[in-house]
Amino acid sequence: MTPSADLFSDIESQLAGLFAGERDLIANAANCSALLFERLPDVNWVGFYFLREGELVLGPFQGRPACIRIPLGRGVCGTVARDGSSLRVDDVHEFADHIVCDAASNAEVAVPLLKEGRLLGVLDVDSPTRARFGAEDQAGLERVAALFIASVDG
Repeated sequence: MTPSADLFSDIESQLAGLFAGERDLIANAANCSALLFERLPDVNWVGFYFLREGELVLGPFQGRPACIRIPLGRGVCGTVARDGSSLRVDDVHEFADHIVCDAASNAEVAVPLLKEGRLLGVLDVDSPTRARFGAEDQAGLERVAALFIASVDG
């Protein structure tokens, strides 16, 4: 395994332990964002946005204060929510309609949270380093998102 694959395998194991016996969306999102923020190198924001009444609303996160509401289709998270597929952006400043919450963020990966075909929200991770995220990071975060979705009611 590569170092990134080993790291995500370890993160998934730790999350399984944290989620064991807990079904609450907010509690599990809080622990998930805290663990990812602690374990992933070179990230400056990790968190969740949840779909509420047709827009994304900020959920548990780690990092600097963030945008509270994001319309579907706006920015990286809104695009992921609208399209239902993950998005990895090497330079957010080149992404059309990028929403600047933290000017220090330069790269981003966002993963939709889909449960039985229904969008619950988005898992979002930012880095101050351009092109920080590769295919293994995206795949690892997609597995984290699936583990999170399986752990919650909703």
